[in-house]
Amino acid sequence: MAEKRIGVVLFQLGGPDSLEAVEPFLYNLFSDPDIIDFPLARLARKPLARLIASNRARKVQHHYAEIGGRSPIREMTEQQAAALERELGRDLDARVVVAMRYWHPLTEETIRRLQAERVEEVVLLPLYPQYSSTTTGSSLREWERRRTALGFDVPTRVVREFYQQGLYIDSLVERIEQTLAPFAAGEEIQLVFSAHNVPVATVEKGDPYPAQIAETMRLALERGGWRQPSHLCYQSKVGGARWLQPSLDDTIDRLAAEGARNLLIVPIAFVSDHVETLSEIDIEARERAARLGIRRFAMMPGLNDSPSFIRALADLVYGALLADGASKERFLDAVAESAENLA
Repeated sequence: MAEKRIGVVLFQLGGPDSLEAVEPFLYNLFSDPDIIDFPLARLARKPLARLIASNRARKVQHHYAEIGGRSPIREMTEQQAAALERELGRDLDARVVVAMRYWHPLTEETIRRLQAERVEEVVLLPLYPQYSSTTTGSSLREWERRRTALGFDVPTRVVREFYQQGLYIDSLVERIEQTLAPFAAGEEIQLVFSAHNVPVATVEKGDPYPAQIAETMRLALERGGWRQPSHLCYQSKVGGARWLQPSLDDTIDRLAAEGARNLLIVPIAFVSDHVETLSEIDIEARERAARLGIRRFAMMPGLNDSPSFIRALADLVYGALLADGASKERFLDAVAESAENLA
């Protein structure tokens, strides 16, 4: 068991690596049937995606220009992969790779790399703590399409979600505590948990995402033991369809009107800093709060490659390899038992 070469795939959304890449990135995004889906969509999806990408490119380029002209998500996810490979390497022959949904390295590129590495078993680990058909579901469906086309057929385990995992919650609480530390003792701080938005129609089809977001928030508050007021909201709405409410902007407006002076924004659905945290929250929401009289505005940095989060990811891999969500200790016990039986 321990002699197998294990491939671990970290799935992420991806992001443009230059301002010129913004429009083709958006085209890939809006070509996804999990993003654009309606009657006769098979015929109209690509022309519509091309139109939306063209119309939105300039506005979106502005957001990326604000944070250095590119998305940092590939670099950050590869840092997470390298850290996880080191952590797993203490006990496993593991290769940890990255598969982005809408920009390079795309899923097909990642599968070819695993084929070249001659891995014998794969763990698919989407970096979305909460499951949604628009994120985890889309990545897993793309994996299956490309895997089938390339004839990549090895035993595969899937981590579908990890919003309840204790080590993940610990890493989240640790980050929140670090961000709260500079505030003066006794100050009232509004804890605003902000999640990426999804259309109401997606939820009405049975998507568990908002319920899992709410549970993540509950577990973090329970573990942290804070007595500060807390709020849940959503960000990054696109288009005119009905989306989950309240929005981040509306929440800031309401809290400012109620006399709040200190806000801490917790990006509850994101594990890496990217355009939605660095631009949408840390620049645009910060400016909005300042205009409305908020005295102090802080954003929790992403979990990124914090050691506690990497340990959480490693534990998810060990649990997946045992196929029952068990811990690293259980996995190593199983390896030892296997070795004893062979001796």
